Amino acid sequence: MTSALAIEAHGLVKRYGPKTALAGVDIEVPTGTVTAVLGPNGAGKTTAVRILTTLADADEGTATVAGFDVRRHPNEVRRRIGLAAQDATVDPLLTGYENLVMIGELHQLSRSEAKRRARELLEQFSLVDAADRVTSGYSGGMRRRLDLAATLVARPQVLFLDEPTTGLDPRARNELWEVLDTLVGRGTTLLLTTQYLEEADRLADDIVVIDRGKIIARGDARSLKRQVGGDNIGITLADDDLLEAAAGLLASCTGHEPVVDRPLRTVTAPTTDGVAGLAAVANALAEAGIRVEDLSLRQPTLDEVFLTLTGQAIDHDENALEEAHS
Repeated sequence: MTSALAIEAHGLVKRYGPKTALAGVDIEVPTGTVTAVLGPNGAGKTTAVRILTTLADADEGTATVAGFDVRRHPNEVRRRIGLAAQDATVDPLLTGYENLVMIGELHQLSRSEAKRRARELLEQFSLVDAADRVTSGYSGGMRRRLDLAATLVARPQVLFLDEPTTGLDPRARNELWEVLDTLVGRGTTLLLTTQYLEEADRLADDIVVIDRGKIIARGDARSLKRQVGGDNIGITLADDDLLEAAAGLLASCTGHEPVVDRPLRTVTAPTTDGVAGLAAVANALAEAGIRVEDLSLRQPTLDEVFLTLTGQAIDHDENALEEAHS
């Protein structure tokens, strides 16, 4: 069974006693694309993943994954998905190689095919040197890479990644991103939750922002950034005595009250005029004889978008409602 949408969910509601983890969530993920789900802890991200991967039942709503209803055909869904949860699930008493071979055989691969696939994944995730070591001696990042490799043994059509790069150093994270790029290029669909805004910006075709169990925004990184006022013009001055003069000039050019950071000697204001607005500011600075160290036009960061949309910064605290019930 095939569909233009690898994941399609409508009106998902999930309650834990008096608490509502999901309050009518709709998610649509086209086949062969990457969707990132962002939100504060307890927002409902993990709850949504658990429902879509058949680990929990929604109280209301419907969902299909790879063309199969998650409630009526859970086994068909499980045959077509991979799930890397936040905690590693590999056997600490087996070697990395043995773990992958065992998982291959559980997926009904022949012994020879399971061995071949294990070697292929160990190479792909830079774990060849640790292949014959017991995984209890792996670092946290190595265990995470092995856990991710394990989800790919059966070449799933749809891959769910819950905080996929937690515990990885920058090099390992970049290596994982390259692996994910390759998977998507081969037609795999990814849905990932992440606390790393850089990761969502780097990987996702579509970003869904959830807060208090509801979707409050969605779109690609650029469209979300535009929701907080378009581009920003930033001025860094050589002389902080001229900050007020520069702020007045920037306000006149943009029509917005600038933000002044005296310790950094910067003045920033939003603009809807793009490069033309930047050129106008540059000309005005030159005419006023105000010397600058830097003048730039930039989009808001995803951190700024997240703060504007949810009213809070990304929270790395693990004590969340959805975690407690996962």
